[in-house]
Order: sequence, then C-alpha cells, then structure tokens
Amino acid sequence: MAENETGDEGYINGNGGEAAGDAAGEAMPQVSILAQYVKDLSFENPGAPGSLQQGSGQPKIEINVNVGVRQQSENVYEVELKLSANAAFENGKTAFITELLYGGLFGLQNVPQEHLELFLVVEAPRQLFPFARRIFADATRDGGFPPLMLDPIDFAQLYFARQQQAETAEQSGEIGHA
Repeated sequence: MAENETGDEGYINGNGGEAAGDAAGEAMPQVSILAQYVKDLSFENPGAPGSLQQGSGQPKIEINVNVGVRQQSENVYEVELKLSANAAFENGKTAFITELLYGGLFGLQNVPQEHLELFLVVEAPRQLFPFARRIFADATRDGGFPPLMLDPIDFAQLYFARQQQAETAEQSGEIGHA
C-alpha cells in the first residue's frame, strides 16, 4: 500500500494521485456481513439402518441450489442460499434427503444500482457458500453417510444462465402471442 499526502494509507489511482473514489465526491461502495445463520436444516434417513449397511451400493445424488434475496431495510439485504440433496439407490429407495437454508444479512453503502443485483445474487452467495458447504457436509456425516462435499459453485454462471433462460422464455412467449 502507498501513503498519500495526508499520511493515511490508501490506494493511489490514476487520477493525479487522489485516494480511491470518484473526483465528483462519490463515496466508495462498502459492504459488510452483518450476520450469518442457519434458517432451516433438515436431514432425513428414511431407510435407516438398512441404508447404512454394507452392500447398499453408492446412491445417485441430485443436488439443487437456489438463491433468494429480500430487502430488509434501506441498506440491508437478506441473502438466502438454499442447498438440497436427494440421494437414492439404484432400486429407487431413498438413501437420504438433506436441505439447508442458510442466510446472511448484508449491509450495503454506496453500491451503484446497476451493480446491486449482481452483488446480491453472485458475490453474496459466494461469500456464504463455504459456511453452508461445511454445515451440509456435517449433516450428511452426522446422518451416517460420508460427508457430502459440494464442489465450488460458479454463482455468476448460474445467474447468467438463468437470465438467458428468462430471455428465451420471454422471446418464445412473444412469438407465441404474435
């Protein structure tokens, strides 16, 4: 880090050595995680103890991920990360079902409106994911199965894929009504 003329530490940008920020006096965006919490956690092992015995085979696991956002007050947003897994054996019997709704409260100051949605549905869930992943793994392990270690999730890819799906659905809806 470099020091500016006032002795305060800060980054020097390319506009004549002024500290980071807009020359028009706009304040820098600030983001803080105010709280993180388990909102709902469920683990079901309907076939126990049979599902835990040797010879049951490897279950096929279907994983779903969703992100929800709600504004709590002027500068506070709740971001919910919903993870669910349904594991079933080849014979169709359920090995386990687990669901986690993990939330975070984010305080946002001076975030430009055009970046708000992207932050809330991409960056905020990315910050919550490692904590939710550990809880998810612990739940499956505590249920008698090996811990289900979810691979990292590219929330940006999910966001843009859903945008594209919505645009495609909208276009096909317009064509159908023409």
